[in-house]
Amino acid sequence: MKKLVLAVAAVALFAGACSSSDEPSTQTGGSSASAPAPKGTGDAGGTLTVFAAASLTESFTALGKEFEASHPGVTVKFSFAGSSGLVQQLTNGAKADVFASADQANMDKAVQGGVIDGQPTVFATNKLAIAVAPGNSKNIKSFQDLNKPGLNVVVCAPQVPCGSATKKVETNTGVTLKPKSEEQDVKQVLAKVQSGDADAGLVYVTDATSAKGKVDKVDFPEASGAINNYPIAVVKGGQSALAKEFDDFVLGTEGKTELTKVGFGPAA
Repeated sequence: MKKLVLAVAAVALFAGACSSSDEPSTQTGGSSASAPAPKGTGDAGGTLTVFAAASLTESFTALGKEFEASHPGVTVKFSFAGSSGLVQQLTNGAKADVFASADQANMDKAVQGGVIDGQPTVFATNKLAIAVAPGNSKNIKSFQDLNKPGLNVVVCAPQVPCGSATKKVETNTGVTLKPKSEEQDVKQVLAKVQSGDADAGLVYVTDATSAKGKVDKVDFPEASGAINNYPIAVVKGGQSALAKEFDDFVLGTEGKTELTKVGFGPAA
């Protein structure tokens, strides 16, 4: 009889333990199911790689930080360079999630190269300006002044968007420049003016604005005849869902605010 009582007590104790261990598990599962996951976490986490035109350096760097703040668990990694070079990297197999070009022509090359997923969207516009040393001691006031004797002028190479825009202005004005050098992206042009290696350089309005205090900006009316559209797109083979979120972020209020700060115009 004593053995029977002990056996019944053991069974009761075991059943109670099982019931006790199951209850917290059920509550935890219910709690996590009812609480929404933070935006940008889970499958959308990790590193988002963005290939972007050099002229987007300041605005996209700021947007990257804002995007990370609103997407816990996400790190945005940028590769800034001339758009033509970035397209070449993508078509050669470089991995990225987003591509933002400084002109439509290079985005078209990326589409034709089969590396773009979906339809690119124009998010901003830009135009040229002349960057000169602070104080403008060479008294450069117009595009034609860039042909003054003894003036060292630097421009972008023709295959780079700022270079193709320069060629268009030359064609429209009938003024053919004789540059000291042709650079592979607009930041290299700006750097040569800042270092004193060039007296003047053709850059974007946004680059000269971002470097205020380090260079002076000379606007010229003919620049309006060579406006560049900036398209953005998701790259095939990457994190398409998160990439689309970044595209929408750039196209949204946050993107417009940062882009406007440095002088980008609205999408045409």
